Amino acid sequence: MPRKILFFINPVSGGGNKLRLEKKIIKRCTEKKIDFEILPTDKNGNYSFLEEKIYKGAFTDVVICGGDGTLGPIISSIQNNNVNIGIIPTGSGNGLAFTAKIPRAANKALDIIFKGKTKMTDAFYVNGQFSCMLCGIGLDAQVALDFSLQKKRGLTTYIRQTFKNFLSAKTYLFEIKNRQLSFTFDAFFLCIANSNQFGNHFTIAPKAKLNDGLLDIIIVKKMSKPSVIWSVLKQIKTGKVRGYEEENFQNKSVVYFQTDKLQIINHHLAPVHIDGDVAETKKIFDIEILPSAFRLIVP
Repeated sequence: MPRKILFFINPVSGGGNKLRLEKKIIKRCTEKKIDFEILPTDKNGNYSFLEEKIYKGAFTDVVICGGDGTLGPIISSIQNNNVNIGIIPTGSGNGLAFTAKIPRAANKALDIIFKGKTKMTDAFYVNGQFSCMLCGIGLDAQVALDFSLQKKRGLTTYIRQTFKNFLSAKTYLFEIKNRQLSFTFDAFFLCIANSNQFGNHFTIAPKAKLNDGLLDIIIVKKMSKPSVIWSVLKQIKTGKVRGYEEENFQNKSVVYFQTDKLQIINHHLAPVHIDGDVAETKKIFDIEILPSAFRLIVP
């Protein structure tokens, strides 16, 4: 069956010249004699039209040119369709793409797309909302909120907002319920990860894999600010998964375990982000893995 690719380009993600990217896609697809169409992403994340368009247009692939926040709404709308998902990472973080070893350079990303090698990839639900890579509650969600309000995006802006929020960061009261065990603790933030990083090659969950049927949970508990930096860097270096046990919750400043589902009680209504986009905070988050949710084009 000949390939037919539907490209979505997010006109505002990251930086760079999107017109140049569009011209590059047209040139490369024409050279490869691959049928294609290019559409802009929907700013409201409404892709209710997409299933019918794929069916009527006989598209075999959907390629998303954008960042992590662009991916979820598109993938969730077509996860039951027999299509391949490709990524040309143009966002500020690109956590899923970089975890899958998809390069930022558009021509190299297109080379991967044209080869068409695929891999089944997990996702997960947060209170029924689809997430393809990462959910954060607490400090990193506040950074995501402040970052979204900036006129200028990019790594430098993200680092600036991270440093600013870190200096004024407070802890939040959480409770986690999993496997008939419940733990209550104060923490700066916790992450639910399917990919292994925040983005920009900053690894937060070193043992995370895109298709292992598990979520990686990282909790940075209450401690002094200098200790936060040291403990997080140490965890990144060792990548040790310690398990969901009372000893770890009582004695470790950074808790890292894996599970297929859990419930989080967010007592202080800490802010939350899903795939880098700010979401409405809730008192309770029910989180569950969605194994083999979509077919990702990989190197």
